[in-house]
Parts: sequence; C-alpha cells; structure tokens
Amino acid sequence: MPHSSSHSDSHTAIELLLIRHGETAWNAERRLQGHSDIPLNQTGQQQAEALAAALQPEHLDAIISSDLLRARQTAQAIADLQGMDLIINPDWRERCFGGFEGLYYDDLASKYPIAHAAWKARDIDAPFPLGERTGETIRQFHQRISTTAHQLSQSYSAIESTPRQTPLKIAVVAHGGVLECIYRLAHQLPLNAAREAPMLNASINRLSITKHQFRVMSWGDVAHLENALDEL
Repeated sequence: MPHSSSHSDSHTAIELLLIRHGETAWNAERRLQGHSDIPLNQTGQQQAEALAAALQPEHLDAIISSDLLRARQTAQAIADLQGMDLIINPDWRERCFGGFEGLYYDDLASKYPIAHAAWKARDIDAPFPLGERTGETIRQFHQRISTTAHQLSQSYSAIESTPRQTPLKIAVVAHGGVLECIYRLAHQLPLNAAREAPMLNASINRLSITKHQFRVMSWGDVAHLENALDEL
C-alpha cells in the first residue's frame, strides 16, 4: 500500500508545501519577470497575509524562500505568523528569460519572432535573446530546480531518520516556473509536454517526498484567497 499515511511509515515522508509568491504589478500587466526583482503589489500583499493566516494553524518545520523580493515578501508574512526565521536560497529563483525579461507577453512575437516561436513550441534547448542577464533553456532550468529539490529532500531526510508522529513539514515559497518543474518531476512528464496544471499566485501546492520520490497530494489551492476577499 504505497499511499498509506499510517504512523508506522509517516516518519519516512516529508510534506512539502510549495507556494507561489503573491501578485506583482508585472503579473497584473502580463510582463515577464524572471530574475527581475519586482515587489508584491497591494493585491499581492493581501494575498500573502491571507496565505499566512491560512497556514498559521499548521506547524511548519522550516520556511525556505527564493531570494527574489516577491517570494521573500510572501514568505516573510508566513514566517512572521509562525514566529520563525526565513531560510533564503537563490537556487529556488524563477527561470531567467534573458532578453524577454521586462517585455509584455503580447509584444514578444513581434520583437523576437524566432525565439518566441521556439519558446511557445517548448524547444527544451532553445536559448533566449541576450538581455541584462543570460537566459536559461528549459533543460538548464529544470536541471537547476530538480537538483535543488533533491538537495532539500536529502538534507531533511537525514532529520527524518528519527521516528516522529508526523512528517516534517517544509514550506518553499518560489515562482510559477519552479512549481511547473516540480509538478513535472512528480508526474515524470517530458520537458516538452504542454503545461497541464495552473501555477497560481499565492497558491498552496502539497507534495509528499518519500525516498526522494515526489508525489502531488493537492494542487492549486487558493480557497484562502477567496475567503480573504470575502472578508475585505
């Protein structure tokens, strides 16, 4: 029974709460962010507060964040209510889009027709035009996130070797592209397959990690945002 969650095998699993940052002005305007360091907008700050309130009753063993401001601001809201310190790890950054960064999605095809066509076709080794930073191919980005995810699994599995009543619960606040990589990893999807799940701002996406295998338990939970909007 591989999906059993009985106490006898619970100490072998890690529960990963994978969270996308709240909304930014560039999200709202449909501009590509990548490594551009854009803060949360007012909506994003409200989303972060609602997210933090929803997670407050849960005991988190660690809160890890990408070093980009939009992720750190979202993670800090959670950390404040949990009374915990943030662990900042730049390896959880969004993919770098090179010369695409800062552009509106609607302008990409006219400005960079060949690169845009390759991007839409999910050519996993297609480079981006050079910008302020050098972009990452799909393969390079997926490799970075897979390595980072497995390092997290390895470092916390060592702690998990002592029997516990409940699995370790780790929150990672990152980006849409990061969520997509982990989703693919869990479902063993090819890198050139079309995206099949939403990557929502301030969503909670729960996975279990057992023996370095990632399994999605729930995806795209934003009920806490709807409740918060009702209260506002």
